[in-house]
Amino acid sequence: MDFSLILFIALLVTGGILLLARLLGRRRRISVIVEYARALFPVILFVFVLRSFVIEPFRIPSGSMLPGLHIGDFILVNKFKYGIRLPVVNMKVFPISSPERGDVIVFRYPQNPKLNFIKRVVGQPGDKLSYIDKKLTINGKPVETRDDGRYAFVQDKLKGKSANQQVETFDGDDHRIILDDMGFTRNLEEVNVPAGHYFVMGDNRDHSNDSRYWGFVPESNVVGKAFFIWFSWKSASGGGIEWDQIGNRIK
Repeated sequence: MDFSLILFIALLVTGGILLLARLLGRRRRISVIVEYARALFPVILFVFVLRSFVIEPFRIPSGSMLPGLHIGDFILVNKFKYGIRLPVVNMKVFPISSPERGDVIVFRYPQNPKLNFIKRVVGQPGDKLSYIDKKLTINGKPVETRDDGRYAFVQDKLKGKSANQQVETFDGDDHRIILDDMGFTRNLEEVNVPAGHYFVMGDNRDHSNDSRYWGFVPESNVVGKAFFIWFSWKSASGGGIEWDQIGNRIK
């Protein structure tokens, strides 16, 4: 069950108990239940409002966004950035902005909305793009990249291997991507991004399940913009806190 729905139900239950107690008057046999509801209601309300409209935490489960995001990173997602949505039903009621090319976004996986994915926006509505031989082209112009040494994998199935690391630039903003020398490349002939949709890719280009495989992300599926790593737990070498990741801004 969706955690937002659980919070919403808990909010209704505790609020209903308080309302009923006020209407019926306080009675000894229900006073304990009322006191629990009185203590829990403001806490649940605060968490519900915070997660629904402002910031929501997520955990990175895979290496598709390496080298920036590691498996075991705990991140914060700005849910206010792109507009206000009604909780549970996820309907936008007040638009503020739209995802820009280069934004790292969390979204509900179109083929299974119960799953949350995190990828980078590379195509906006109306864009024409292709990905051939590990080279991304947008609206007829190859995306600017430059070599940035080698990246040594320390997690998951790729531990002990290395790959070519590059700096990719979108509209003047840099981020790092990984191109696996031996990895399978999913070529993509030119596609047009439809209105109200986005084309997303993982920074670990040859090890990412993204729009090249299953298509576009509807705007209605966007949860928010990832912006900060507040904690990180190593998934390799027996675990432990990964101090170098904590406090990093996601870019």
